[in-house]
Amino acid sequence: MKLTPGKLAGLKRVSNDRGVIAAAAMDQRGSLQKSLAKEKGGEVSDAMMEEFKTLVTEVLTPHASAILLDPEWGLPASKRRAKNAGLLLAYEKTGYDKTGPGRLGDLLDHWSAKRLKEAGADCVKILLYYTPFDPKDVNDKKHAWVERIGDECRANDIPYFLEFVGYEEGADEKGFEYAKKKPQIVMESMKEFSKDRYGVDVLKVEVPVNMKFVEGAKVYAGQKAYSKQEAMDLFRQAAKVASKPFIYLSAGVSNAEFTEALEMAAEAGVKFNGVLCGRATWKEGIPVYAKQGADAFRKWLQSEGVKNINNVNDRLRAASSWHSIYSVEPAMAGV
Repeated sequence: MKLTPGKLAGLKRVSNDRGVIAAAAMDQRGSLQKSLAKEKGGEVSDAMMEEFKTLVTEVLTPHASAILLDPEWGLPASKRRAKNAGLLLAYEKTGYDKTGPGRLGDLLDHWSAKRLKEAGADCVKILLYYTPFDPKDVNDKKHAWVERIGDECRANDIPYFLEFVGYEEGADEKGFEYAKKKPQIVMESMKEFSKDRYGVDVLKVEVPVNMKFVEGAKVYAGQKAYSKQEAMDLFRQAAKVASKPFIYLSAGVSNAEFTEALEMAAEAGVKFNGVLCGRATWKEGIPVYAKQGADAFRKWLQSEGVKNINNVNDRLRAASSWHSIYSVEPAMAGV
């Protein structure tokens, strides 16, 4: 597969010299507001949201190949990122439609792929809630939505990152029963959105198992959904169905849990192409900012936040370059 010049340039800007995506994520909106308000015991202003995102960006991007931000509160932060870091911008509204079935997403009213590019984005990111078990009508709407955005990104020659998060209506997605279904949900999603018709350049995927239910894992919670060998096989099977580069998202788990998952992927010999990691690096600093303010949060980020991102970066030594997938010659990769 070959990339167009704009897509190639954008992907290189969000990758490190090895062609691995070592990106930080700070595009959380509704969930971040709620978490800050809970810790603060009061309302969270726009200025606070911008300040939180700017602090994370300033302190963590010297250790990242890129940062993912939202155009609602993240644009001031985008101007404060390190020179080495590329920029991904989210195109979807926070949350999903709760009035009907299927957790349907929506795009930001005042934005387009063209406008995101004009605002400095090297790549466009979309979040999709997806399960192959939804009714055909629901998934057909989602497929058309993903295709539409793919066409928009093609027209503006900008890379398209698709993040999909699995779910089951009425289920506890952190629970044991869902953990047994999760591998199939992740695999079917990776297989579907690898198809060229969608125009997706990089898949941003969940780890195919819940590490808390992997027998023998450091974070094992005592109930077994998979043995370690079975979990490693599931990592391999999921990787096998993807024909596009894929990177892992941290999905709100702790730094210890996410880094252990990356270690398992490496041990299984999975050729993943990096990460887009958010809460696993900065989530524990939310109470610090809410209760003690910006200076205390900056100090926390400089110690714990940097330690967290470096823990992830250490595991990225096992990650593979996306260059070979897109037939990028080694000499071209540095251009």
